[in-house]
Amino acid sequence: MASDRKASLDTVVDTLKAAAESSRLRILALLSGGDLTVSDLTDILGQSQPRVSRHLKLLLEAGLIERYQEGSWAYFRLTDTDAARDFVTGIVARLDRGDPQIARDQERLSAVKRRRQERAAEYFRANAASWDEIRTLHVPDDAVEAALRKLVGRKPIQTMLDLGTGTGRILEIFSPLYRRGIGIDMSREMLAVARANLEKAGIANAQVRQGDIYAPPVERDAFDLVTIHQVLHYLDEPQQAIREAARLLRPAGRLVIVDFAPHALEFLRDEHAHQRLGFSDRQIADWFAEAGLDLEETQSFAPRGGVDAGLVVKLWLGRDRRLLIAEPTASPLPEKETA
Repeated sequence: MASDRKASLDTVVDTLKAAAESSRLRILALLSGGDLTVSDLTDILGQSQPRVSRHLKLLLEAGLIERYQEGSWAYFRLTDTDAARDFVTGIVARLDRGDPQIARDQERLSAVKRRRQERAAEYFRANAASWDEIRTLHVPDDAVEAALRKLVGRKPIQTMLDLGTGTGRILEIFSPLYRRGIGIDMSREMLAVARANLEKAGIANAQVRQGDIYAPPVERDAFDLVTIHQVLHYLDEPQQAIREAARLLRPAGRLVIVDFAPHALEFLRDEHAHQRLGFSDRQIADWFAEAGLDLEETQSFAPRGGVDAGLVVKLWLGRDRRLLIAEPTASPLPEKETA
């Protein structure tokens, strides 16, 4: 949906000036396919770092791109502002992908993405045994994902946030629904995995950022859907994470939590850093209420061998209590009088 927000003449002229240069237009085309560092852009464009940094500075000043820090790395992405993003995507869509310069940039971008995917795969392999041990204790992931899709429904939404995004899988399964998706995770290694997975799946309407789940680097009252998938059991203060998630929801927005029911598998605390051994429906309902959410639905998934054989996976759906008030429809313009 295009933004109806208007800009002043001077603003439009400044925006056009910022984009009307071949290297900067190439940068915008590259960032339309995902977030990149200065190092990535220098490799792709074949230009010096000071020159690329100068182009990025001008695009930042024009409000066409944004910069964010991830450890010692600085990433750049297209702006989240609807009007500016629509402007950029409109221009990029007009570029001929067969143009030799654009085609060469895309080849080099593919090489950058392949290197990311190789690093992500290496990290994933190093940790796969640990994750697989836990997976054997509960229902297969595809059963939970199918339930999540059904629970959320097929109605399109504007914005989604996945807290503790991990591999980015939740952003991936809901990508057909949202216009803009964001994943937050503290681990740079997991963000590399998520970024590689989203790029491999061809998902351009989602991005991932490094950030604390207790203080996510995003706007409040900005999201139609927030998800917290298999994260709460790692937290010292899960109720605080729920309160923060609720603050990020728009009126009538939804929070979906996936985690474990109460259990007694102490080795998960000792060997896998689980801080909490599951959560009860009453506990989640109380935390939702304190955060201004209504618990609308719960679902349970027993492990393959039955409740006593492992971990019961739970889904909880909460909704923001504030009513969503539709914006009034603009009055039609009066018809011109005919002579």
